[in-house]
Amino acid sequence: MRVAVVGATGMVGGVMLKVLREQNFPITEIIPVASEKSVGKTIDFGGLTYTIVGMETAISMKPDLAIFSAGGSTSLEWAPKFAEVGTTVIDNSSAWRMDPSKKLIVPEINGDTLTSDDKIIANPNCSTIQLVLSLKPLHDRYKVKRVVVSTYQSITGTGVKATAQMENERNDQEGEMAYPYPIDKNCLPHCDVFTENGYTKEEMKLTNETKKILDPTINVTATAVRVPVVGGHSESLNIEFENDFELSEVRSLLKDQNGITLKDDPTTNTYPMPKYAEGKDDVFVGRIRRDESQPNTLNMWVVTDNLRKGAATNAVQIAQLILEKQLAKA
Repeated sequence: MRVAVVGATGMVGGVMLKVLREQNFPITEIIPVASEKSVGKTIDFGGLTYTIVGMETAISMKPDLAIFSAGGSTSLEWAPKFAEVGTTVIDNSSAWRMDPSKKLIVPEINGDTLTSDDKIIANPNCSTIQLVLSLKPLHDRYKVKRVVVSTYQSITGTGVKATAQMENERNDQEGEMAYPYPIDKNCLPHCDVFTENGYTKEEMKLTNETKKILDPTINVTATAVRVPVVGGHSESLNIEFENDFELSEVRSLLKDQNGITLKDDPTTNTYPMPKYAEGKDDVFVGRIRRDESQPNTLNMWVVTDNLRKGAATNAVQIAQLILEKQLAKA
């Protein structure tokens, strides 16, 4: 396939290229796309050098696939133009996620709903992906009623500017601020912008996207916190079910879920941490225990590398499904 990566010079775009290589995705030509200030520069991919092009040039090349990681406004403007020339678009922004005509895909959960006719496919929010993947096997067995989720989100979710801010703070240097306050030695209960109801957009994404992907009857309330961490996002989940459960079965269900690694042994201090999730594709689950304050309720801790399964890996897995659909149709 001829694959365009839109936002190739960004933090997520770089990981996209890396994951495409690692997964041996069948690429005949890579088309790196970025803003005008990067056009004409080069990147290396698979031992070859490719020149970065702009949007119009990329569209004229009619790639088979375009993976977008360039922000919502860019996706709203340009994704339909790629689709018009026959390109299948996988978009990593929030632009199309809640569009009822577009599918919001986590391959392990609803990848079977994709068809070769889907031309713009939404990649969920990074925090949503790890949440719904860890809920999926439990919802199938016990039926989730309500989830209280608190996130501890890596600065890499904000991008290069945030990473630079933290490094500057650690080195006592002045520099551009990605956040309204220092992030090093601090926690900011402020991911994305605040909305009229007092929640941030990030918190509402967790609510709305979970309903769209998994089940509209699930109630989700979220608090999203930015922490001075690089390796990945962590989530504390409190899950109320309609039916009771046994902890041994919960662990078995999670262990058997594709895409999840169980790390849950308090006797050996074994539990998920972003330090060990970094660079890996799985969602890690641990600290599994019954909520003793009310019936049918479970606590657990979920961690994943937000740049990989939370973004790039999930997008490449969608691309692999699209390729399989196209081959089957051919």
